[in-house]
Amino acid sequence: MVYFILVIIYLAFIGLGLPDGILGSAWPSMHVDIGVHVDYAGYIQMIIALGTIISSLFSNRLTRKLGTGKLTFISVLMTAVALLGFSYSHQYWMLLLWAIPYGLGAGSVDAALNGYVAVNYGSHHMSWLHCMWGLGASFGPYIIGNILALGYPWDTGYRVMGLIQVGLSLILFLSLPAWRMVRETNIRKKAEENLKIDSETSEFSEGGDDLSFTDVLKIPGAKQILLAFFAYIAVETTTGLWIASYLNLSRNFSAIDAAKWASLFYIGITVGRAINGFLTFIFRDKHLIRGGAFLIILGTVLLMLAAHPYVMLAGILLLGLGCAPVYPSIIHQTPDIFGEDRVFIMVGLQMAAAYTGTLIMPALFGILARSFHTDLLPYYLLLSVSLFVLSYELTLKKSRIT
Repeated sequence: MVYFILVIIYLAFIGLGLPDGILGSAWPSMHVDIGVHVDYAGYIQMIIALGTIISSLFSNRLTRKLGTGKLTFISVLMTAVALLGFSYSHQYWMLLLWAIPYGLGAGSVDAALNGYVAVNYGSHHMSWLHCMWGLGASFGPYIIGNILALGYPWDTGYRVMGLIQVGLSLILFLSLPAWRMVRETNIRKKAEENLKIDSETSEFSEGGDDLSFTDVLKIPGAKQILLAFFAYIAVETTTGLWIASYLNLSRNFSAIDAAKWASLFYIGITVGRAINGFLTFIFRDKHLIRGGAFLIILGTVLLMLAAHPYVMLAGILLLGLGCAPVYPSIIHQTPDIFGEDRVFIMVGLQMAAAYTGTLIMPALFGILARSFHTDLLPYYLLLSVSLFVLSYELTLKKSRIT
């Protein structure tokens, strides 16, 4: 039953990744149809990011109240409704409105499932879980692109994606009894270990301790790990958004070639996480994280200094491979650093820190690139990865992880 739930979680993470790239893919058609300027996509993305931050911050309390299975079902259903709402929206304000439930649903399911896997499964499953997200994020634009190529409008693409999420919601709903059985098994195990049992319901609280945010920030290493997540996600999202522009404007690639070769970054992340799942049988989380940071630095240096195009492309691939182990390995290490009873609240805060980085750092580089030049991208990435390494090592030092 535990592995049946794991399959459901994998499906949920594919579903989480599916919608992530479709706004960018559909927007060239959407903004013309709706009659707004091309840069208006940024405001939709901002609302989605704010929603994910808010729901991540409250994911621990929601998990305690609903349990991981029920919260996942409700969250995926919210994203399904939001995607269907997008498909019937032909005025800009309607897109902004439907972005709210989309962001709230995405943040809750991300934090809840990451916390659940960190507590109940091995590090290899965490890596493969995030590999599933990469598959979903890759398939989403592919599905939209093919729908547009067949001559259908963008709203058909969103309707198809929404119906896929509805199907996933149905699977999650039907799996709720299995979640209940696994939860009761965990309750018995915790009871045997003399951990806290809710005297009124005789159920172990999946969310762990109900700490305030102020209390959490007083835990040794907490502030540092949140800064590490912020800095890491700055590397991932800034690279994802701006690498094609860097190749085009700073390295003289054509716009078509730049867009094509930029996909090497996401290929590196997806393939790297699949490989990383096997490496977890050999190396500890901290070694994989440090190795990933080294590859990010090496890839950035190649991007900055290489004169030959293929060496630069190798740098982009190394950036993706370096990013691959960092996010899942840190999340999986959370119980070791902060304790099982604090996993759900810490993962929720980590997700919020990551989404805050997504909200701020790519946009900040855009301002710098407009004021100066996209040549600054490798330096921006080096600064971000250096901040990540410093913050992560301080986390280990303060929490006394050896």
